[in-house]
Amino acid sequence: MDDTAANLHAVLDDIALAAREAGRAPGDIGLVAVSKTHDAAWIRPVLQAGQRLFGENRVQEAAGKWPGLREEFPDIRLHLIGPLQTNKVRQALELFDVIETVDRPKLAREIAKEGQKAGRAPDCFIQVNTGAEPQKAGVMPEDADVFIEICRKDLELPVKGLMCIPPIEEEPSLHFALLREIAHRNGLTELSMGMSSDYQVAIAFGATLVRVGTAIFGARQLYTKER
Repeated sequence: MDDTAANLHAVLDDIALAAREAGRAPGDIGLVAVSKTHDAAWIRPVLQAGQRLFGENRVQEAAGKWPGLREEFPDIRLHLIGPLQTNKVRQALELFDVIETVDRPKLAREIAKEGQKAGRAPDCFIQVNTGAEPQKAGVMPEDADVFIEICRKDLELPVKGLMCIPPIEEEPSLHFALLREIAHRNGLTELSMGMSSDYQVAIAFGATLVRVGTAIFGARQLYTKER
């Protein structure tokens, strides 16, 4: 736990270096610190070190720790980076500023409906299953253009960009290049791609957000509740 702030700064330094090597400005890449399975005691040192952008996988877990942290740090921005069930959409809209895992029409419609009721819709990213893995969420690459159009034009969701999680056993650059191409032809400029093992590669392929957990917080913990 004592090392998390130092880990954060090391990751930020790596991001800046990767950006410069790619001919990009370090400030163009945002770091989403993935705090899933870690309780508030682990997260607070990272907040105190200046990090404000975080990612969580589960609505219920986020509900158990982030409301209290937001009272201490009101400028937090929280991204949902895990699968979202339609029956959790209302609660997700109360907790998250950005939903990165919009991946099917039923979910998109529910977000639009609940957003209309609440008078605000979170920024949305379309998750693309670039590896066409049957066990993984995400719209298939060949269906992405139509789905993006439905979300933007029919449902009027604020679609900001695309997100992907490449297959573990495959070269990630191929998937990052594919996501970049889908974004380009749809006029989207935000790309959430790259995790602890490959975020430097993702930056070279245009990532504007990288999702880093283990490199900051270490191995996953058994989350209990805020303490």
